[in-house]
Amino acid sequence: MIYMLMTPARSAQHARPESGRYVAPTQTATVQLLDLLQTAKRGPKYTTRQLNIFKDQAETPEDETLFYAGDLSLVSKPCVAIVGSRAATSHGRARATRLARELVEAGVVIVSGLAKGIDAAAHTSAFDSGGQTIAVIGTPLSKASPVENAGLQEAIWRDHLLISPFADGSTVQRDNFPHRNRTMAAISDATVIVEAADNSGTLYQAVACQKYGRWLFILKSVVESRAWPQRFINQPNTVILENTEQIFSKLDLR
Repeated sequence: MIYMLMTPARSAQHARPESGRYVAPTQTATVQLLDLLQTAKRGPKYTTRQLNIFKDQAETPEDETLFYAGDLSLVSKPCVAIVGSRAATSHGRARATRLARELVEAGVVIVSGLAKGIDAAAHTSAFDSGGQTIAVIGTPLSKASPVENAGLQEAIWRDHLLISPFADGSTVQRDNFPHRNRTMAAISDATVIVEAADNSGTLYQAVACQKYGRWLFILKSVVESRAWPQRFINQPNTVILENTEQIFSKLDLR
C-alpha cells in the first residue's frame, strides 16, 4: 500500500522555477560534513556506530568542508535521494516524478544532484508537489551546470538548500561528480536509483551507501534490465524497490 496524503497547495516559493540566466547566491556559509551528520541527524537513524563507520571509511577527509546557501535545517528532516541517468527515458522521468511526489506527500525532503534527466525530474516534482528539495552539485555554488537547470538551481538556493563540496573558483573536473554523489549518500537517509546504465556515475552513490550504512533502493525495472545491480542486491541495506511503502517502512515513516 502506498501512502496517499493530501498534496499541500503550492505556494509562491514552491512555484515552478523560471529558466534563464543564473543568479548565484550572495550569502553562503560553510559546515563540516561530519559535524553536520552529528548535529542534524540525531536519533536511531544515525547512531554513533554509523557515524564512526562514515568517519573511518569516508574517501574524503574527516573535516571535509561543504559550502551551502539556503536552509540547512532541511538536512535534519527525513531525506531521500532520487538519482539516475542524465539520458533518462520518458519512463524513467515519469517514475522519478511520481516517486518524488509520493515522498513529498509523506513529508520527505527530496535530494538530488541537479543533473539533466532523473535529477531534474525529481527536483521539479518536489517543487510542483509543494515540497522541499536539496541539491548537491559538482560545481561551486557560483556556477550553474547544466545551463538548462540554471533557473532550477537559483530557485533551490533561494527557497530550499544548495550544497557543494567545492569552493568558489574550484576547477570543474570529472572527479567532482563522484565526490558529489558520495556527499549525497552521506546526507540522505536513503538513495533510490531510478534508471542507470552499467557505467553510470550513479553507481558511485550506490557504493557510498554500502560504505556508510545508508539504505539503497534500486527500482525493480533496473534490476531486471541491467547487470550492475547484481553487485548490490545481496548486500545489507539494499532493497529491490517495487512500491513507495518499502521506503516508508525501512525509514520508519509510517
